[in-house]
Amino acid sequence: MDTTTRVLGRSGIEVSALGLGCWAIGGPWHAGSQPLGWGEVDDEESIRAIRRGLDLGVTFFDTADVYGTGHSERVLARALAGHRDEVVIATKWGNTYDEATRQMTGTDGSTGYLRRAVTASLRRLETDRIDLYQLHLGDLPLDRAAELLGTLEELVAEGHIRAYGWSTDLPDRAEAWGAGGAHCTAIQHSFSVLQDSAEVLAVCERHDLASINRGPLAMGLLSGKFTETSTLDANDVRGIAPAWLDWFRNGRPTPEFLARVAAVREVLTADGRTLAQGALGWLWARSGRTVPIPGFRTVAQVEENVGALAHGPLRADQVAEVHRLLASV
Repeated sequence: MDTTTRVLGRSGIEVSALGLGCWAIGGPWHAGSQPLGWGEVDDEESIRAIRRGLDLGVTFFDTADVYGTGHSERVLARALAGHRDEVVIATKWGNTYDEATRQMTGTDGSTGYLRRAVTASLRRLETDRIDLYQLHLGDLPLDRAAELLGTLEELVAEGHIRAYGWSTDLPDRAEAWGAGGAHCTAIQHSFSVLQDSAEVLAVCERHDLASINRGPLAMGLLSGKFTETSTLDANDVRGIAPAWLDWFRNGRPTPEFLARVAAVREVLTADGRTLAQGALGWLWARSGRTVPIPGFRTVAQVEENVGALAHGPLRADQVAEVHRLLASV
């Protein structure tokens, strides 16, 4: 069985089993004084990293219009120039922003904004279609989300998008679109060794949807580079962590999550894997639908993460041991 590729749910679109998450390469952006980016970035290094991923077989790239208030989409377009037909591009909409000030300004879950947003993303991505278009408002009320399905189906029929999905951690939201959206093919949700998502994964299994895993390395905790004395820059979303970000507090890794990393390190690094590669292998072992999308800012990070493909999923006994160890932390 080929463990290096996966299918995006019922769309039939084949992708590499590992994608690249393009949040960090958007650079700094804020909501008021709250940083939402990962600090300063080098666009040329971002482009080299994306192209290195291409060279190593990565075909799936996930971004959002709001990352860097448009900057991530623009950088991705530069990096993929001349390779559009070789790759699958996913982006998201629903947050509003000001590109000039790099400020997120609010949210808009209306059908009118959906049409404007897809047009703007197509322009920034320099493409005529978006392969996977994802709602970025995880808790949008179900009645308002249902109103979007007709417009999304129209966008599929018009050729602007090939399929759509919802970036949400709420099983009822995933269920609603999985059951009701003809061309809904994926749910993006937070999923890692440190933050299970069994309920949303079950929805994906039930409705033939891809499970796209954001935060597969817990925003760096599963890279192994952080200790209790590590500090994050105030221009980094992890340095002044918003309420929804559990893994960091007061500019430092959260002690209870560091303890969980320590508990599973030996199992995850067995068989010659790095800690990050073991964490990715755990996700692949959980389901044939999972597509982790670790973030990156450097060529070296892409090379390490893509190196996990050579090892493939963890064995069933290793997955069971991880669960046993975490239950005792």
